[in-house]
Amino acid sequence: MAQQFILGAGLIGAELARQLSSAGDQVTVGSRRGTQLAGSKAVVVDGSDGQALSEAVKGAETLFICTNPPYHTWAAEWPPIGRAAIAAARSTGARLVLMGNLYPHGIPSGPMTAQTPFHPEDTKGQIRADLWLEMLHAHERGEIQAAEVRASDYFGPGAGENAHLGDRFFGPLLAGKTAQVVGNPALKHSWAFLPDIARTLVAVARDEDAFGRAWVTPHASHDSRNSIADQVAEISGRRGKLSPIPGWLLRGLGLFNPRMREVAASSYQFTHEFIADSTETESRFDLPATPFEQALVTTLDSIRSN
Repeated sequence: MAQQFILGAGLIGAELARQLSSAGDQVTVGSRRGTQLAGSKAVVVDGSDGQALSEAVKGAETLFICTNPPYHTWAAEWPPIGRAAIAAARSTGARLVLMGNLYPHGIPSGPMTAQTPFHPEDTKGQIRADLWLEMLHAHERGEIQAAEVRASDYFGPGAGENAHLGDRFFGPLLAGKTAQVVGNPALKHSWAFLPDIARTLVAVARDEDAFGRAWVTPHASHDSRNSIADQVAEISGRRGKLSPIPGWLLRGLGLFNPRMREVAASSYQFTHEFIADSTETESRFDLPATPFEQALVTTLDSIRSN
């Protein structure tokens, strides 16, 4: 029975733990609160403490980094977490898989692949770029085995209020009301279904030859939010509307709310087409995305039931 360690008990960490345990792996999930997930062992660990993390990871084949600090704390929290993860992978021999995103690419000039150069548009993008490059350099020095799995915005059961395609989007639409959105809802954007993200993390971790580089997770949809709202109306029989939040209002809210300040800083992702190209990942791992209609119905059913 393979042992796996996941740092982070949020949505992605929880879905990853579910898939790994369902496959027969022995899963330990570490978090500051020791959150208990069904089928997994829970431990309390400070992910920024290299010694504590190393002790917790002992015996694991893979160390998955799925934690995600609040936007406004990234500058303070991510660098020590990255250093601790490298130290833990180095001391235990566990392979390191980082859950990443597309922020380092900045404003894209076309579909983003794993080879698309980094051109961070804001501080968050630079932080994430530095995090991965530090791990990659440790891999290239032969100290660890590291890989990154990148995804655009996620959706799915439990995505919650903070996701751009979460409760604040689907809830009003299902009620026939107006959902407020960031940026231009007519622009195409890539959306990753939570189970597909976890499936990609598992596939990469199982393949020793997949390390030393990044992979883009399959995305269930590249539709605009206007198009998705139309699809919700077709499924639910109720037609809501989308109302863009003015940029000046986002920036104004950011003066008082640190999270909204960071949302405004990364709003370029919704004022330009933001498309991920996962062709290489899908081909390499035989890993197609879940059909969007199926993923959407599953998501809507979950929201209705809650």
